[in-house]
Amino acid sequence: MAGVLKKTTGLVGLAVAQNPHEEQDVQKLEDKINCGQLEEVILQAEDELSLAYKMVKWKPWESLIEEAPHNQWKWPL
Repeated sequence: MAGVLKKTTGLVGLAVAQNPHEEQDVQKLEDKINCGQLEEVILQAEDELSLAYKMVKWKPWESLIEEAPHNQWKWPL
């Protein structure tokens, strides 16, 4: 990409991505993805990757070490 095509995302705390994708028409790509601005999609992907690393560490698919308390999953508390 030759340069940044937009000056702001319009979202507080979310800077414009300097090189979000190799496609020259960022607006066309945002329209095609239809999930918000590319900066938002990048942030979501980073969050999902972070969660994936945590899930590997937590191993939620394994059985509990000890049985959960009787009313732990009852709603409302």
